[in-house]
Amino acid sequence: MELAAQFAVPPVVTLDDIATQAEVATGMMSSIRSSMLAPRTAKQEPTFSAEDLAVMCGQTGGRGWVNHQMTIRSDLPTGQLSESGRKRHFGLTDARVWVREFRKGLLRPAGAEAVTITIANFKGGTTKTTTAMTLAQGLSVLGHKVLVIDTDPQASLTTLFGILPDVEVQDSETMMALVDGSQKSVRPLIRKTYWDGLDLVPASTSLFAAEFMLPSMQSKNPKFEFWSVLDLGIDDVRADYDVIVIDSPPALSYVTINSLFAANGIIIPLPPDTLDFASSAQFWDLFSSLTTDLLKERGSTKTFDFIDVLLSRVSKSMTTDVVRQWISATYKEKVLPLEIPRTATTSLKSAEFGTVYDADPEDSKDRTYKRAREAYDQFVEHIERQVMHAWVRQLAAAPAAQLASV
Repeated sequence: MELAAQFAVPPVVTLDDIATQAEVATGMMSSIRSSMLAPRTAKQEPTFSAEDLAVMCGQTGGRGWVNHQMTIRSDLPTGQLSESGRKRHFGLTDARVWVREFRKGLLRPAGAEAVTITIANFKGGTTKTTTAMTLAQGLSVLGHKVLVIDTDPQASLTTLFGILPDVEVQDSETMMALVDGSQKSVRPLIRKTYWDGLDLVPASTSLFAAEFMLPSMQSKNPKFEFWSVLDLGIDDVRADYDVIVIDSPPALSYVTINSLFAANGIIIPLPPDTLDFASSAQFWDLFSSLTTDLLKERGSTKTFDFIDVLLSRVSKSMTTDVVRQWISATYKEKVLPLEIPRTATTSLKSAEFGTVYDADPEDSKDRTYKRAREAYDQFVEHIERQVMHAWVRQLAAAPAAQLASV
């Protein structure tokens, strides 16, 4: 019997079929985003109890300390009492007023400028975007003013802010405006978000065009440095923010190169998985080749205040333990002394287009939430210390720079 007679052969897949599938998938994603991410309803700033506020301010007195401060200080927000009148809650905006007052000695000193941190990995699924978002949120809770720049054409970080990239973001409102030369600074691209102290330069699929435009501009003008477009674009706002967090595309691209060269520090989220570990080796090899080709041949150099490897999505398994040992042996002191666990809470928040910092007050009672939140808090605190070290270096270098300019 002939083969064709034995099987019902399905039709081939045409480009029209692919276009139809793309339309359906895009429509479904738009529907999901619209239902879950209405910025003025679904995405709201968190609230904190008086006990939480005391901890955020670095105090141990709990509710009693907060109540005492309110009796002797009239310049601090008083929050809102619960319906029972027994508990007092503070919105993020009010809480940040307290935190910035009582942590003022840990905030950006006069004369220093924003420290730029790029979250990078050439492989998807490593929690790169979640890491960028939680770092930005966590630093803002500690009182810092943060700018987030989404340079990933998939615009996942923009989505986490409750913004629909396909309908609420124009090409001219993304980094693409720097690429095409219509803007020299990111300042006109910055928009406020639902999260106090956290501003955003959004992304959209238009950024895919940058992968064609940047090399074209370089070929037409050999003096044009395509890798410096974003770095130059943030110069104008460095004095306005404490930290700038960049979420880069999960690939070696012209936009990724811009994100890396704009950074003072790099964080690489790395799940202890064999394939992810192999991908990280490629990251270092390719990044090393890039710096050699782009800078050394031109007599330039580039330094970073820190490069961190963050163990993310860590679960309990024999394979995890083995790969963790590989990572520790390979990256040594670059590996942060903490891990981000894979928990049901983080997975749920991700499915809801949120993070552990977008939690409801009731979430604090959940054990897995506490475990995830504590891990991210430790991560944020560690990065804050590295940011402070960067500020110290800036201030130490300032006199020499000023003398050189005289």
